[in-house]
Amino acid sequence: MNQSKDATLHQRILSDIEGRIVSGEWPPGHRIPFEIDLTKEYDCSRMTVNKALTQLAKAGLIERRKKSGSFVTQPQAQSAVLEIHDIKAEVQSLNLIYSYAVSARTVRKAKADDIRRLDVPSGSSVVEVVCIHHAGGRPFCLEERLISLETVPEAGHADFSDIAPGAWLLNQIPWSSAEHRIHAVSAAAEETAALDIPRHTACLVVERRTWSNIGPVTHVRFTYPGDKHALVARFTPASA
Repeated sequence: MNQSKDATLHQRILSDIEGRIVSGEWPPGHRIPFEIDLTKEYDCSRMTVNKALTQLAKAGLIERRKKSGSFVTQPQAQSAVLEIHDIKAEVQSLNLIYSYAVSARTVRKAKADDIRRLDVPSGSSVVEVVCIHHAGGRPFCLEERLISLETVPEAGHADFSDIAPGAWLLNQIPWSSAEHRIHAVSAAAEETAALDIPRHTACLVVERRTWSNIGPVTHVRFTYPGDKHALVARFTPASA
């Protein structure tokens, strides 16, 4: 087999497998045909097939397991650290169906922990909302949010049944500054139940506070299973 034909087949194998994964034809966990079967299907050398599968594994699309074969990986979402990211957009970028549901909504006086998290004065009123975001029918992210009723009084009448709190706030009030805090936790009972994961699973937590020119707007804590999400920061060199 000449090198040009080998290179063409390599690209064709890559494109075919990637297309089936991205389209959802081969969902997460699907076993890729064995190398010997792909060799017969494409009438090429085993080296060509191996090279294509290795490249797909490096791209994070498949996982190669010794003696078991190659399997489609669970896609990993990425969001920007320095931006107010949209969970719905994250899920849709993975070519998965997005949905979300409100687990709890409470209007109450701010507790000591609320005052610390939201940076509001004592005696303030808040809305607490707990949501579960889903990707492809599976729990994707646990959202625990506080909204200041001093800054956003309209939140006291919103039930968030049709639109997630984050998207609702972006449409309701402009934010002027934000703060992100990122850390890891071991899944406790609440995360275990909400995300349908084993106890003590490593999780990635992104906490965010936003302010408007009027005052504190919201504090939100997003909890993701640790192997399902990545954070990306893009930056330029500081000027002299």
